[in-house]
Amino acid sequence: MLVFDIVRLIVDTVAGLLGGVLLLRFWMQAIRVRPPASVAQFTFQLTDWLVRPLRRIVPGVGGYDWASLIGAFLIVILATAILLIAGASPELVALLALRRFLQWIIYGFMFLLVIEAVFSWINPHAPMAPFVRALNEPLLRPIRRVVPLVGNLDLSLLVALILLQIANLVLDKLFLF
Repeated sequence: MLVFDIVRLIVDTVAGLLGGVLLLRFWMQAIRVRPPASVAQFTFQLTDWLVRPLRRIVPGVGGYDWASLIGAFLIVILATAILLIAGASPELVALLALRRFLQWIIYGFMFLLVIEAVFSWINPHAPMAPFVRALNEPLLRPIRRVVPLVGNLDLSLLVALILLQIANLVLDKLFLF
């Protein structure tokens, strides 16, 4: 089983990176944030091989890049399918893939929030800081309407992280197996 664990680790790492970049691509286009050139180049070079053919089948509708979102879901299905080798049923693999896909989304938002917090502490004027702030703004705007500043300290990042952790806990309870 050691070989299976090593293969699963490699597949999960590659799938997580590729799926995360596909989700980032979807989110950037959904909220219409223009990425810095280096991020755009990395994102498009890493994902165009999958997104371009998918766009022939699933065009963008309503300003959303559905091909990127579906591509991320296909990646998670493929990564989860290695469990079929271990004898898991296709239904279980489909449920696990859906759970992992939703977790990728939650963890992606958590990652962006942590990056914004680090930028605010270390270098709020870093070249990437406005980009990360723009990616987080749709998540933080509704929270900022409810949570006031406390002594000029914005606690919306902390509240958002807690809410995302709660969403992850709920997700775990929904997919008990």
